[in-house]
Amino acid sequence: MRLDGVLFFPVTPFGPDGEVAEEPLIQHVDQGVSAGAGGVFAACGTGEFNALDLDDYTKVVAASVTATAGRVPVFAGAGGSLPFAKAVARAAASSGADGLLLMPPYLVTAPAEGLIQYVREVADAAGLPVIVYHRGNARFTPDSTAALARMPDVIGLKDGLGDFDLLQRIILTVRQQAPGSEFTFFNGLPTAELTVPAFRGMGVNLYSSAAFAFAPEVALAFHQAVTSGDDALAQRLLTSFYLPLVQLRDQVPGYAVSLVKAGLRLRGQDVGGVRPPLVDPSAEHVAELEKIIAAGLEIVGA
Repeated sequence: MRLDGVLFFPVTPFGPDGEVAEEPLIQHVDQGVSAGAGGVFAACGTGEFNALDLDDYTKVVAASVTATAGRVPVFAGAGGSLPFAKAVARAAASSGADGLLLMPPYLVTAPAEGLIQYVREVADAAGLPVIVYHRGNARFTPDSTAALARMPDVIGLKDGLGDFDLLQRIILTVRQQAPGSEFTFFNGLPTAELTVPAFRGMGVNLYSSAAFAFAPEVALAFHQAVTSGDDALAQRLLTSFYLPLVQLRDQVPGYAVSLVKAGLRLRGQDVGGVRPPLVDPSAEHVAELEKIIAAGLEIVGA
């Protein structure tokens, strides 16, 4: 199964007791896939991977696979310390996930050969296709990315740095050193729609959409606009929806996740709040988010 269209990163709902709420998660994922998502990325950044233990993680991935019911691929997050990354990779495989999004190792910085070995061991543990997240302390060079592309289980790189000079060099080097590979690049910046035009100019068309989780109508309309060449609609959505959303997001660290959950609550989905160290948005910021959502829905006629 190939990834296509708008990639959906669901939240992880928590109940009043603070535990993973599986039924709201199943409903959330089902609604997203039914709305037109091209892939589900469960227990990743938006899904608060950082706040899940192995039991939580297994529940989230299994529920997401159940809700998706084979309609689109399900990729599960992995990362952190090597033992934990391997444990969740195995749990993802046993829960029916189609692949992994491998996030950075815990805290430490490492040379390229260490990062390559980290990816290799996690990939071997799961036996699943792996997309490597290029961000934080997992920064890959052009040559080390080409080495990833030659691994049979590594199928792509999700760029979370936004260093376009480096990304262009990476893309050119992979094409040169791993010819014939189907290695795919993804735009993985927060609120990725804001940089979609720039990434598309480099041939990177796939992107993660946090906004899809709470405003699928807007996210799908934007994707249709950029892929069909409707620049006027794309610019209007960028100016009146995505720009104010990013400005609000940047006011408090962690709002890239917290605002998504708040948006879902505003749209009537009971997903609970975030786990520490994230914080839920203030009432003032929730009111501002509600206006942003309303403006986006008005533009797309929803």
